[in-house]
Amino acid sequence: MRAARFHEYGGAESLVIEQAPDPHPGLGEIRVRVAAASVNPIDWKLRAGALHQLIPLQLPAIPGRDAAGVVDEIGDGVHGVSIGDRVFGLGGVTGATAELVILTAWAHAPDTWNDEQAAGAGLASVTAMRGLNALGSLEGRTLLVEGAAGGVGSAAVEIAVIRGATVIGTASERNHEFLTSLGAVSTTYGPGLAQRLSALAPHGVDIALDTAASGSLDDLVAITGDPKRVATVADHVGGQRLGTHVVNAENDSTLLSAAAELGWQGRYTPRIEHTYPLERIADAHAHAERGRTRGKIVICV
Repeated sequence: MRAARFHEYGGAESLVIEQAPDPHPGLGEIRVRVAAASVNPIDWKLRAGALHQLIPLQLPAIPGRDAAGVVDEIGDGVHGVSIGDRVFGLGGVTGATAELVILTAWAHAPDTWNDEQAAGAGLASVTAMRGLNALGSLEGRTLLVEGAAGGVGSAAVEIAVIRGATVIGTASERNHEFLTSLGAVSTTYGPGLAQRLSALAPHGVDIALDTAASGSLDDLVAITGDPKRVATVADHVGGQRLGTHVVNAENDSTLLSAAAELGWQGRYTPRIEHTYPLERIADAHAHAERGRTRGKIVICV
């Protein structure tokens, strides 16, 4: 199969397109012929070697954790899916940016999503839902989403609005109109946030979700008044120091199915900022590393 791989840790230029061995599914796994795969922060951090002590890789490695496509091989013990089904989901921390990928968690992709949107839904929706779930019921509460325009942040905004929250999202000014389209009240991040929020939410902010790792966790705890009213999916060190909820993404088919159901209902649509062909994966990684994205970056395979 054709795949993007890196043979050593380094910059985006270390990515090459080459032939790699075809993978085959094991117990409880499926193989998908990939239509599209998304680019997540963990992908370029792994490629750059920033996480090599925490998550050592066997090189050469194929970047990418989530993808969408058509099932073409099924492992033992798998039920509820057939060859030819269109699915999206999650595999290991690597392996998705290739013609074939092994998924360990998946759901049927809604017809309301194109391949790029389905590819962008996996990690973003699971991470957003786990972060929101950590904060309890959202009905009637005011939620602040820090980094609301990114892949996880935009998913969190849309899902939180569905669950009955009043959502305030932080983003750069160029993304404020985008946040409004998702149903959020927008404001800028950085110094003076508490003062801006006092005007936007005179009765206070009940809970906060950090998706940005921008160093704002201390402020979020002060704004909500309790570290247990704050969840972070991005700043694990800060969250552990302060005692907030610290959430990791997990390969959870139940959450993927919940996201798909919202997609079928037309209530959740993964937002895509830019798509790249597989041959330009280095450009996609460089784009992701610059940050300040609006939704997801996706590779069309």
